[in-house]
Amino acid sequence: VQLQASGGGLVEPGGSLRLSCAASESSISLNFAGWYRQAPGKQRELVAAFSISGTTNYADTVKGRATISRTKNTVYLEMSSLKPEDTAIYYCNAYVRFRYVWGQGTLVTVSS
Repeated sequence: VQLQASGGGLVEPGGSLRLSCAASESSISLNFAGWYRQAPGKQRELVAAFSISGTTNYADTVKGRATISRTKNTVYLEMSSLKPEDTAIYYCNAYVRFRYVWGQGTLVTVSS
């Protein structure tokens, strides 16, 4: 199975966006999934994720500005009040068929 991330692009500071991560097979349920990001020169970090119990976790840097949601086989990340420091490649990750799978990443650039 593959994860296809989309929705990145150039956004002005204060703007918003919605990222999507879809499984390549419609039968796959993305129950244990999340979004990570990697800024230039920095390590990949968690942005938001669903736990195995279904609760949500957010990085302190995005709390109040990010919302993770999902349908059966797609996970979304909505972010608002974007800041230049949110600029990064955003990756989705999911536990599927007993292994962790990464999407290819989608670039988000926050700049005026």
